[in-house]
Amino acid sequence: MRWSVTRATSAALFAILTMVPAAEAGTIVGRATYRGTPPQPRRIHMTADPECDRLNPDGVSGQTVVVAPDGSLAGVVLSIKEGLDADLKYLVPATAAVLDQHRCMFSPHVLGIRVGQVLEIKNSDATMHSVHAAPASGNAFNVAMPMLDQVIKKKFDSREVAVRVKCDVHPWMSAYVAVVEHPFFAVSGSDGSYAIENVPPGTYTLEAWHEALGVQTSTSVKVGGDQPTELDFSFGGK
Repeated sequence: MRWSVTRATSAALFAILTMVPAAEAGTIVGRATYRGTPPQPRRIHMTADPECDRLNPDGVSGQTVVVAPDGSLAGVVLSIKEGLDADLKYLVPATAAVLDQHRCMFSPHVLGIRVGQVLEIKNSDATMHSVHAAPASGNAFNVAMPMLDQVIKKKFDSREVAVRVKCDVHPWMSAYVAVVEHPFFAVSGSDGSYAIENVPPGTYTLEAWHEALGVQTSTSVKVGGDQPTELDFSFGGK
């Protein structure tokens, strides 16, 4: 969905909302992969908290680098970096994005959200968590969440890929919230795939971010027409 800004004849500026026809909009699809042998995920044991230990008696695998047997890489944030009209404005979703604390881990581990969109942070555990984030914008928060089914709501007011969220009670708990100023982004799934839909026709540069493997920038790609634009990213060793 694309929204344009038109200048009025007076000194004021008025936003005129116009949607790009579906026939003109394009899609960027691709896959994130890991080259070579991925690092072994560390095993997390939660004996420090009896409730967490009860929920995960065998421990859990760390979520920093999650690679499937076929090399698919999860948790990569893909977003358009260059090529969008700087004068365009985009409506912020009315629905909230959700970050859950479930079985003493954040879920999802990597989440995409729009600037100004509500983030609901839930506690689905019968134990205390403390949600702590320090975005570059300076709007840091650290909120204790001692109650089962407790929910708090937060917003981020500027782009940042990505804001780290942690639990001060359980040091193994962390997540990343990618805050993007436009709707053209995605997070790769467990199969490494992603799709960015409803992209206005044009030529774009994409950015791929991973919490441990760094940032990559694509070459320019053209979007538009009947066929999706395919763009893959590969991280890791040779």
